[in-house]
Amino acid sequence: MAGALSRRVDAVIAGRRTWLRVDRIYREALDKLVEVNGLSDRLDGAERDELNNVWTRLAPWPDAIEGLTRLRRRYLTSTLSNAGMASVVALVKNANLPFDAVLTAELARSYKPAPAVYQLAVDYLGFPPDACHKYDLKAARAFGMKTAFVPRPLEFGPDATPDISPESWFDIYATSFIDLADRLQAD
Repeated sequence: MAGALSRRVDAVIAGRRTWLRVDRIYREALDKLVEVNGLSDRLDGAERDELNNVWTRLAPWPDAIEGLTRLRRRYLTSTLSNAGMASVVALVKNANLPFDAVLTAELARSYKPAPAVYQLAVDYLGFPPDACHKYDLKAARAFGMKTAFVPRPLEFGPDATPDISPESWFDIYATSFIDLADRLQAD
């Protein structure tokens, strides 16, 4: 199913599909999954909406609040997510994440790795940021941003094996946000 989601997002970036918030793309995929597995009569629209929005209530990674708080003392911290603005605001509020700003691809009406999304950081924050998430680090680096990678081995669940190995082109490979704060001397 992840490949189908990626293809839908890629179609928006390429202009083959009109822009649609990512939560709507996820809902389309959920509806298809429910249908294919014969569960249509077991989940009504409200239940599907609830299931589709569960990620906005996730707990933060154990190191996130401490590390981001320390980073925020010295640097401007912001999200730059492919998710919609309302979803990210709900997630940030629920998890009590200490960001100075919340930016999402919705503002550019595209998705990472489209350059327009990275341009948001420049336009709204006034300068390029210093860190990104690995799945779009290459695009961020190509855009001229510095990169920091914090591996999350369980990001996609216990059965997934995401690529969390260090790369020579990372500016920083940190083991946690606390380690990143240490490396950036954010007291």
